[in-house]
Order: sequence, then structure tokens, then C-alpha cells
Amino acid sequence: MTVELPPEPVHFVNRDEEKERAFRAVDDWRGRSRPLVLSLNGPGGLGKTELAFLIARALRGRFPDGVLSVDLDDYRVGGSLDPGDVLGQLLGSLGVEPASLAPQFKARCRQYWNKTSDLKLIVVVDNARYASEAVPLLPASGDSLVIVASHGPLYDLEAGAAVELTLPPLAEPAATELLELIAADHRLAADPEATRAVVGLCDGLPAALHVAGRWVRRHRLRPLPRLIAELQRELDEKGLAGVEHIWDTAYKSLSAPAASLYRLLPHHPGPTFTQDSATALLGRGPDECQEALEELDRAGLLDLRAVARTDEGRMRLPGPLHTHARRRAQRDAAESEISEAQTRVLRWYVRQSQRADLFAAGRRLTVADPFPPLPDAPDVLAESADDGSGPVRARRAAHWLYEERHALFACVRLAHGRGLDTEAVALCEPVWTYALDHPHQSDVIEIFRLGVTCAVRSGNPAWMARMRCQLARPLWESGQLSEARRELDSAVSALGLLGDSERDRKLGASVTEFRGMLHSAGGDWRAAAVDFAQARETHLAISNVYGAMLQTYRLGQAHAELGDLDTAHRLLAQAHADAEAQHRERLIGRTGFALGGVLHRLGHTDRARRLYEQSLEGARLRRSGFEEARVLDALAELAEAEDLGDEADGWRVAAEAIRRRNGLA
Repeated sequence: MTVELPPEPVHFVNRDEEKERAFRAVDDWRGRSRPLVLSLNGPGGLGKTELAFLIARALRGRFPDGVLSVDLDDYRVGGSLDPGDVLGQLLGSLGVEPASLAPQFKARCRQYWNKTSDLKLIVVVDNARYASEAVPLLPASGDSLVIVASHGPLYDLEAGAAVELTLPPLAEPAATELLELIAADHRLAADPEATRAVVGLCDGLPAALHVAGRWVRRHRLRPLPRLIAELQRELDEKGLAGVEHIWDTAYKSLSAPAASLYRLLPHHPGPTFTQDSATALLGRGPDECQEALEELDRAGLLDLRAVARTDEGRMRLPGPLHTHARRRAQRDAAESEISEAQTRVLRWYVRQSQRADLFAAGRRLTVADPFPPLPDAPDVLAESADDGSGPVRARRAAHWLYEERHALFACVRLAHGRGLDTEAVALCEPVWTYALDHPHQSDVIEIFRLGVTCAVRSGNPAWMARMRCQLARPLWESGQLSEARRELDSAVSALGLLGDSERDRKLGASVTEFRGMLHSAGGDWRAAAVDFAQARETHLAISNVYGAMLQTYRLGQAHAELGDLDTAHRLLAQAHADAEAQHRERLIGRTGFALGGVLHRLGHTDRARRLYEQSLEGARLRRSGFEEARVLDALAELAEAEDLGDEADGWRVAAEAIRRRNGLA
């Protein structure tokens, strides 16, 4: 059972009426095919998120299948939200492996409904802006509960499906109680008038009261009237109301490094950041960045509790603070401060993604030169895994690419917008490795289009050929074969501008391979075989053993599809042996599986079984449920052909269990 609940807040007051209404709604709910939806809404800083988690924590015993949570702001790029990506996180929390995620949005919705149809879940959806963002995330079970937090009412949730709970600002008694709990200072009880003045400045917003409480606690020796007078004078000079005054005052108390980091964080690419990327953004080294982050946390301008809730230590500025920090940057940042910081973090991401690409995919054809280390910003991934295991390092690198995908997409957009073509092209190559395992069509196609634009703008023919090939694959995978064909035709034209170096010939063979894959996507395996054979000859001529092995594998697949089993057997046996010699873990499994299929068709069932079992072991080591289920299906078919009905049933049950676990049954 997955329970995604943060630590309980230290101080939380009031909201008893809202909690009682929520509990009563759950008691009275008689839904059948859709869940109960509790809609918590109100301006930022009212404690909606904390209340949502408190309700979920109180009710979790009645929903035995777990508590899932998702913050939609973590998935916004340029103000837009891809609900398919959000569904991907929820499915992952339910045990669905990334390789098993349905690629298209509608199919992913069906996968989510299938996975949740019999569950009793709580799903917490934070920072929804429209009902249309929350509706696709509703489980397909009337026994589940969804708690949605939003800044405004979600009017277009279906009638009868939602209970709306609008949070008002805290009344003065509750606000005073919260302030006293946070500050834990005797001066508040001794001077009620000064305390009332602080509460009035906060306008009943819990977020503002937390900041004010820390301010009072920080200045233990000053008389409270003097402290309030200083705060009031500062706020009057700024001319802002409510919580903005408190945040401005907290910002003024920051050291120079912390203030600089606060101004820069809204300009970090992507919706979230890590300590490592913040270090690159600030440019003052890890120690100063750690101190600045801790100072922001103490000042109430950042919540470091999020670090403990995720393996990667991901953080973000909540919406109101993000906007406040951006305004402070407009007022206080030097002309070059933001530009230099964005260039610095952009080039740091290029280097990290290039290294992750190398570790995850191995040495392969790339057209961008490696970026050098960034001063004062260390590399994330070590040169070798701590335990000395290449496959472990590869999995860590692939995981890093997945977790940083939004930042990488934002970096490509930033590089394109600022005319940094080298950086954009260099980033697109690691995005390619990510996209092979996680084909989010809309984002990937957009990013590769920008890569093509930058390559054309640069006039570099190698870049143009590479970027157009990378764009072609997600195009044909999404059914856009004609446009993919046009991109490959343009890639072929770019080849005419290249020379005869080894890299140029390797790139030419790659374009030919892509053309063959496009033929196979359209069902023309004969034309595909011609292209794979041509690409293979080029790789053999330049002694590129990896390229030759890959094309031997593809050519063997093509001959198997054409029914030429003897040739397919010879080619796939060679590719499998070469993959083992080169220690290419993923291709060992895939070539072995393809060879096993041909051996089965040739009647060599014992040899096929051994290869299938080897592929099954490799799939389990890589934790690839998709490939594991595919191999189990093949083993079931093999057992059935040998009249081993019980064994076949066992394999099918195991495959079905994997698919059911991933919502694909």
C-alpha cells in the first residue's frame, strides 16, 4: 500500500467546521461508479494543502488501498499542464512501471481507470486551476475519495460529485492562537495590542502568520512595540498589503547569497529544482548554496520539508512566493544577474544530461561535443557506480533523465529562445535516450522540432541530419508517417553537405537505419531490409562494431517478418553473440528474445526455451515489466506447442499478473 503523506504540521489551528463537513460527506457518500470529490478552495496562503493532508491522514484507515498525492504545479510548463504526465505519476505510485505506461493520453486514462476500478483510494490533487485538470485524475471507483485544492472554485465539476469547502481567512482568535504557537514568545501575551497589530498585518493568512511568527522569534531581545513599529514602517514604505508585506520584510533580512538565490529561483528552468541545480544557478559553490537554502527555509520563504518527501530532494517555490520572488528580481537584480545565472544552469544541465546519456545508453553516435565541468557546480553522476556495477549506474542515469525531464525540456526551450543552438542540440541527444523509454509524444515532438530549428539556424549539416532523424521517430510512432518521411528526406539532403570522415559515414548509416525503421513502421519489411543491410555494410566498413551489431539485429528482425527464417536465424545468432561480447545488457535481452522466436518457428524448442529464460532473467534484473510479460507470453506459447497445458497456464497467469499490476489487463 502506497501512502504519500508528508509529516504532520507542527502547528495547525481551526478549520474544525471544514473538517466536520468533510467527514460527514464521506459518511453520507453512496457513490457507485465515481468517487466523492472534496473541493478545497481559497486564495494562496490559507493552508488548503495542509488541510487536505490532515483530512487524508484522519481518513486513511477507511481507504485501505493507499493515499496518493500530486501537485499539478510540478507539471506545468509555461502555464500549460499535460494531464497524461500527471496520470503517469499516479500510475507509477500504483506500481505501474514506466515502460508499461500507455503512450497516448486516452489510452493512459483507460489504463488508470482499469487500475483503480476496484480500489479504495484517497487521491490528493493540489494546485488545480480548472476542473478539467482534475477530472482525468478521478479513480474509476465510487469507493474512493479525491481531495482537490485550488485557488478558486471549480465550477464545472459535475453536479452532485463534489462537496465544495471554501476556506476563509482565519478569524482573529484563531490567527492569534497560531501566531502564539509559532513564535512561542511571552511578549505576545504581555502586549495584546502589539499582537493584534501583527495579526492584522497577516490578514488571516496562515502562511503569513508563519513568516511573522518566525520574525518575532528571531528578534528575541527587542521590545515587541519597537519590532512591530519597524515592520509597520517597512510595510508602509513598500505600499503593499497583507502577506506581501511580510514576505518583503523577510526578504530584506536575508544575507546577500540567500537574497540572490531567492531572486534567481523563479528563473530556474522547469517547475522544480534540486540542491545541485540550485548550486549551478547561484554559482557560489555547494556550501554557500546549502546555507542559502537553509536561510530561506528559516525565513519562511522556502519549505525544506519537501526534501525529505522525495528521493531526489526536489523543491519548488509555491505559486505566491514564486511570484513574489520574481517581483523582487525585477526590482533588485542587476542587469546581467539573471542572464548569467540561466546560462550557467543551462550549461550545467547540458553536461549532466550528456553524462547521463553516456551512462544510460553507452557510447554511441553523437553530434554535440561534450561540455566541460562547470566551476562551483559539481557533477551529479559519478564516473563509476559506487558498487562498481555498470548496469546499476545505467539505471541511475536513466532515472535521472526521467526525473529531470521537465527541466531538460525547459532548457531546450530556453536555449532556443536565446539563440544558444549548440546547447539546444546537445540537450536534444539525451532527451532522445529518455524518449526511447518514455514516449510522451507531445513534449518530445515539440522539443525535437526546436532542435531541428536550432540545427537549421546554425547551418551545421551534421546537426540538421541528426535532429531531423530524432524528430522523425516520435512522428511515425504517433502515426504521422508522411511528416516523418519529409523529415528523413531533409536529413538525406543534409548528408550531401557532409564529407567522408568516419563520423560523417556513421551519421549517413544512421539516417539509412532511420529510413528502414520508417519502412518497417509502415509494414514494408522488404524495403526496411534493404536499408538495414546498407547501414550494416557502412558500419562494417568503418569497423563500428556496435553499429554493425545493431543493424545485424534489425536485419534479422526484418528477415523474420519476411518469413526467411534461416537467414533470420543466422543474423540474430550473430547479433546476440556480438551483444554479449560488447556487454550491451538491453540488446542481449532483445536479440535473445528475437532469436528465440525464430528458433521456435524452426522447431528448436529447447534452444528457444533457454533463450527465453535468459531474456526473462534479464528483464527482471532491469525491472522491465513490459518485457517480462512479453517473454512470459512467449514461454506460454512454447509450452502450449509442446502440449504442456499446465505450464502454459502458469506462464499466462504470471504475465496477466504483471499486466494487471500495471493497469494493462
